[in-house]
Amino acid sequence: MQDMAPAQMASTMQMDDTAPLGMLMLDRLERSRSTVGDLATNWEAQAWWGNAMDRLWLKTEGERGRDGSDGRLDVLWSHAWTSFWDWQLGARQDFGQGPQRQWAAVGVQGLAPYWFETQATFYVGGQGRTALRLESSYELLFTQRLILQPRLEMNFYGKDDPHRGVTSGLSDLEAGLRLRYEISRKFAPYLGVEWTRRFGEQDAAEARPLPARETTWVAGVRLWF
Repeated sequence: MQDMAPAQMASTMQMDDTAPLGMLMLDRLERSRSTVGDLATNWEAQAWWGNAMDRLWLKTEGERGRDGSDGRLDVLWSHAWTSFWDWQLGARQDFGQGPQRQWAAVGVQGLAPYWFETQATFYVGGQGRTALRLESSYELLFTQRLILQPRLEMNFYGKDDPHRGVTSGLSDLEAGLRLRYEISRKFAPYLGVEWTRRFGEQDAAEARPLPARETTWVAGVRLWF
């Protein structure tokens, strides 16, 4: 029997790491209620297309409340430089309340020691604006289906942008806990709580200044496609 060429073997066994694949995940699609009674719909979603080494990512996160929508969209190209880490390059668009902002982006994402999912992205925008976004989460398995996910996010800015509620330095910090039940890997409802701390002084001209501290209860679903 004639030996198979490596390309034939990869095709037969479906082991081609360069074959393009894709994924869409709604990591957070939830309804929230703050302790002061404000209701909102929140989302965080990401999609990628590519292979094990190079991928095109779309990431979006935001909130829609009684005052309208506010969110961001990142378009990033990523390249794997170690087994657990990718570096990323692309752009970000802020939309919704206040003026829209555009940013160039460079960052890393991957698994830190002890399996913490971590992202760090540095942004450069117009008029000398800079920003740094840090995010980390962890999955604690009580059973194969019941999972507690702590999550921490911090946003730093190089200068004030009062029209978008941004202050220089550490502008805001969010910490949350979400307990989900995976009916399947692709469908998981959850309940949770999130604490937000905003720093700096709010613009006095705003009709509804955001509170410096806020606690929010959430109920939602996590979906994979």
